[in-house]
Amino acid sequence: MNNPEHIAAVRRAQLYIEAHLGEHMTLRELADDVGYSQWHFARIFAELVGKAPLEYIRARRLSEAAIRLRSEGAGIIETALDFAFDSHEGFTRAFTREFGVTPWKCKSSPEPMTLFLFSELRGAYRTVSLYRKEGKQIMAEKARTIFVQVVERPERKCIVKWGKTARDYFAYCGEVGCEVWDILCGIKDALYEPAGMWFPETMRPKGTSEYVHALEVPLDYSGEIPAGFDVVTLPACTMMVFQGEPYERDEDYCLAVDEVCRHIGTFDPKLYGYEWAPESAPRFQLAPMMWRGYIEARPVRKL
Repeated sequence: MNNPEHIAAVRRAQLYIEAHLGEHMTLRELADDVGYSQWHFARIFAELVGKAPLEYIRARRLSEAAIRLRSEGAGIIETALDFAFDSHEGFTRAFTREFGVTPWKCKSSPEPMTLFLFSELRGAYRTVSLYRKEGKQIMAEKARTIFVQVVERPERKCIVKWGKTARDYFAYCGEVGCEVWDILCGIKDALYEPAGMWFPETMRPKGTSEYVHALEVPLDYSGEIPAGFDVVTLPACTMMVFQGEPYERDEDYCLAVDEVCRHIGTFDPKLYGYEWAPESAPRFQLAPMMWRGYIEARPVRKL
């Protein structure tokens, strides 16, 4: 099982990187920020993310630069400087190695490109399609990307605040109040961030709500359990995670949720060697954040 301390350190480093993409960063700077030696930090980062820290930073900068060139029509030199490249030539070489086309070709061509977009603990490779409208290249609204990945969850404990009959977020808050989330955020040693979960009937006490707010912690967790909360053990499982496009305004949240849910409704996991397994684990949703889009996960099993 992944070390929760390592997971927290890499998450912190990823968020630091996102906040400083336009600045020069060193391995020592990142390691110092999370309190590890450079060697130890580089090892656990590559192990959890799949890329070395500086390779990850370069891929993120170049992908954001590509989005700016394609969808915003930004200038090449301006974009290079904004993403901490010292020269037009250095930016062009790095960009061409990453994508197989020059920045100018990227700026002028409507062909799709594969970008490396931010996803905590996993670099999310996905294809972004763009098209022309009134002389400007923009992301296609009718072909917005839903990124899908399969993740393994270990056997673990789950700290839960049960409702009575709630089947969604709004009904749940009406039954138990809105402070549950803040309480869960204050619990240390969590495996992942708090989530809204839909528990299958076989995994919840009789007379409790399908929808809850909950926090997954290690199987050997022995910390304090807040008053009124319950602890259940969840078996190891496989989850298929769906992540929509980022959105720009709070009022677009419902559209973002609907977009992902409609995609899940038509998605056939059998095409990828899986089938839905709704009784094997709770399905979950993460807190809405504009910069990362809406995220929902469903349990699956291999065929």
